[in-house]
Amino acid sequence: MQASAFAPGNLSGIFRIVRAELPERMHALGMGFTVSQGVVANVEEGDSSEISFNGETFDFATVRHVVEALCPSIPIRVRLASPLPLSGGFGLSGASALATAFALDRGFGLDKSPSDLAMIAHIAEVKNLTGLGDVCGQLHGGCLIKLVPGDPLAARSLPVPEQDVFYRYFAPIHTEDILSDPQQVARINAAADANLSAISSLAEQEVEDFARYVSVARRFSDESGLLRHAGVRRTIEAVESAGGAASMIMLGNAVFATVDFEGASKTRLSCTPAKVIGR
Repeated sequence: MQASAFAPGNLSGIFRIVRAELPERMHALGMGFTVSQGVVANVEEGDSSEISFNGETFDFATVRHVVEALCPSIPIRVRLASPLPLSGGFGLSGASALATAFALDRGFGLDKSPSDLAMIAHIAEVKNLTGLGDVCGQLHGGCLIKLVPGDPLAARSLPVPEQDVFYRYFAPIHTEDILSDPQQVARINAAADANLSAISSLAEQEVEDFARYVSVARRFSDESGLLRHAGVRRTIEAVESAGGAASMIMLGNAVFATVDFEGASKTRLSCTPAKVIGR
């Protein structure tokens, strides 16, 4: 038995951590968007369980959690592939978990709903401190705002059209280092409150201009204390000087922008959600 599935990368511009005792209630509010590139997961029954990422054997605890939750007694071989970098703020742990869940469901006839599969992937992220909000975006696709505390899969679509987005990756940030620092979390949440209010106002006005949302995210990156990498800051300022809008990808030492810039790669803001692509 085998199947494959895709889940998009998810870039977050703003996030606010919602603490809860139950992992299915802990998540992040915020604003972000999915892109055309992501993770493809191929799953099949094997002689032993194994996970690989871009051809290299990888101890991927978040994906292992999904496999054990859905197929606890079957040895599964999971092959993950992505052009995007791990630990760069592209939500690849969430995308890997969700794509794996979708592929397992199809390949082994589990007949679970997309929301059930997404919750399993989300819980895997929470328990392994690899993310809090990416799976929601990857389930729905598009540019989204999340404002419902206690519901990790609730999101509202923003009226931002699909378009080219430019990014540059500098260095990893390990999400668990941020999520386990109480002082940093408090500063993040304080900055998020004001800036999510601004995003909500833009959403109520049905603003379609992506640059206006990015400008709010830029303010959050400063006020949260997360914009520390000199190269990231210089790049953002250069884009702004050229008339574009840019901000830091959360959480990664990486930049996303509305216009091309030196050293940038191009992707596309895409409304395509996670999906099965083959069996």
